[in-house]
Amino acid sequence: MRLTPETVDEEYEWVQDRVSDVVPLINETRAHLGSQFGVDVDTLTDEAYTAAIDEVFADGDRAVNVAALVRLLRELDVEDDYPGFVVDELLGRELAAMIAGEQPLRLLAEATFHVADVRAHGNDTDTAGADDLDAALAAGVQTRVPGWPWQQAASPFAVE
Repeated sequence: MRLTPETVDEEYEWVQDRVSDVVPLINETRAHLGSQFGVDVDTLTDEAYTAAIDEVFADGDRAVNVAALVRLLRELDVEDDYPGFVVDELLGRELAAMIAGEQPLRLLAEATFHVADVRAHGNDTDTAGADDLDAALAAGVQTRVPGWPWQQAASPFAVE
């Protein structure tokens, strides 16, 4: 695989075009997690998704790595899928973390990836990595974008 600025732009456009598939998955994941933790979580709009993706791809160093992971997952297919289960999970988890940002959001996105992955359903014509790609986009963006009650206030653990 060869990555160029044009490749990164192509993957950026592809990720932006997933808005109608990924935003419902984000909101379903947020609703599920909110019910598990007994909190109300803001839903995400299409505009918030596209703004988050704009922000991720505006950082060129992050963008080239995100584009590489997106391209790998888009093309990854393994006969009978299961033998490739580990690699698509690994790539998806890393993509979610990279989109989310720095710690602790990075770790939260990795954990959330598995919740979103259970909810992502590809179809029979998709590659093995397709549902993991949508789950990664959902987990990374939902973690990056505020909406959780704990994100509304400053941490009580900050040293002044």
